[in-house]
Amino acid sequence: MRRVVRRAPGGVALAALVLCAVAGDRPGAADREATAVPADRASGAHAAPAPRVVPRSRWLGSMKTYDRDPVRYGDRVVAVFIHHTDSPNGYDCADVPEIIRFVYAGQAGGKEWDDIGYNFLVDRCGTVYEGRAGGVNRPVVGAHTQGFNQDTAGIAAIGTFGEGTPVPRAMADSIAALAAWKLGMSDVDPRSTTRLTSSNSLSRYKKGTSADFHTISGHRDGYETECPGEALMRELPAIRERAARLQKRG
Repeated sequence: MRRVVRRAPGGVALAALVLCAVAGDRPGAADREATAVPADRASGAHAAPAPRVVPRSRWLGSMKTYDRDPVRYGDRVVAVFIHHTDSPNGYDCADVPEIIRFVYAGQAGGKEWDDIGYNFLVDRCGTVYEGRAGGVNRPVVGAHTQGFNQDTAGIAAIGTFGEGTPVPRAMADSIAALAAWKLGMSDVDPRSTTRLTSSNSLSRYKKGTSADFHTISGHRDGYETECPGEALMRELPAIRERAARLQKRG
């Protein structure tokens, strides 16, 4: 497709909208092995209600999509990684589809990834958007956390959440609801830990090294980055508790 250079919403350069996703794994030969698409899962007692998710067709609009490799699936989602987009916080929520298009153009176009890296994006009004293609109720392998994309989901908060920046309650509540739902499909407690094995040596851990993570972790827990910012990192314990309540855990 012909590439058109535009200014990002709020006058922010395109590069500023993709800084927090520098750690996305580009699929290697081993990752391209055929994987069966798992059936939809619903876990019994700890299944949480599915939040409303705006489909990617709503933010893509008439934008031409980039060529991408076939969608890859894991077995089940056992952890989620929280990100921020490192973009301005004072946006109008009506402009979010345009913001996501810039993120998509920077990752799938500028960086030549196979798609947008995040599985989901959440705006300051609490609206949840589908990011990466493949089905919101499936364990789609994203490109959000180097070494740890298999069996995890990436959720990006639209904005920048460094020290002293308030995290909107609507956004935090939606992140908790989304995490509760995705983890509940696998009967995973949002307050627990899980062991993940790094698939490459670009993460904080050498390829083949296993490490324990909170089932709701920040991007920086798996990769050397400031993402998702000090303020959002501090919010994670409360998000875990909210997610557990949504799963009706004692």
